Amino acid sequence: MEYTAVIRTLGTAGEKFQILLNSLEKQTIPPKAILVYIAEGYPLPKETIGKEQYTYVKKGMVAQRALKYKEVKTEYILFLDDDVYIPVNGVEQLYSNLKSKSADIISPDVFNNASRPSLSQILMFFSGRMIARNDDKKWAYKVMRNSGYSYNKKPSEEVYYSQTNAGPCFFCSKETFLKIRFEEELWLDKVDYALGDDQVMFYKMFKNGLKILTIYNSGIIHLDAGHTRKEAEKEYQIIYSDFRFKIIFWHRFIYKLERNTFLNLWNCLCIGYVLFFTLFISIIKLDFNILSIK
Repeated sequence: MEYTAVIRTLGTAGEKFQILLNSLEKQTIPPKAILVYIAEGYPLPKETIGKEQYTYVKKGMVAQRALKYKEVKTEYILFLDDDVYIPVNGVEQLYSNLKSKSADIISPDVFNNASRPSLSQILMFFSGRMIARNDDKKWAYKVMRNSGYSYNKKPSEEVYYSQTNAGPCFFCSKETFLKIRFEEELWLDKVDYALGDDQVMFYKMFKNGLKILTIYNSGIIHLDAGHTRKEAEKEYQIIYSDFRFKIIFWHRFIYKLERNTFLNLWNCLCIGYVLFFTLFISIIKLDFNILSIK
């Protein structure tokens, strides 16, 4: 098996980018090439292992991933953000499970939703954004009719099927990725925060009949080089982006694809519910953030 590691970056991840490069070099199956797609206008990072090849592309979570990958000469691609750690057998583990399950795409579960604080889980549940499922023997993540998703709270197996996944790391063939024409989803980049890009990408794969896997306890870690604290002024943009994503995703991938009139009425009730509670929680969150900076 030969694969190419492709990384999207702004070049600002620093030490975490170096950790990623080092972990790629130590793989039991090392990549044939490491291609880094950096946003235009950003300087090249100083972190290196001397094997990366850089290409400048337009800035954007989708723009830096929705590429034709003409530079990729291998059958498989390991897609990465610039802040991921992969254990020495990480890629070998991804490939082995992909083949044994006769699937098309595999992604590690790098966000432990079940470990969220109880209050956060309650708010997520009542807002319809994210709901836990128990005793599911088949699915890891499923997309709901309100644009949210549900997750397997107590997975007992290593690998499950999924309808969506986390995007910092996933593995598939080049041909598989190009099938979904991800460049059609550049609408996500037209706001400052491209929320929901991973869900759009994976759910589009699912709706195209591709088999998606989630692997648990892989040892692959999302180090998260992004900013964890957001200024209150930016919350308005984030809330707007969230509403925009929910409505467009729901209309494109749920409402328009449903042929049953009664189920579409139910779909409308579902999106109406989640938008109402999202607005309610957002107002509380804005008030709290504004007070906290005074």
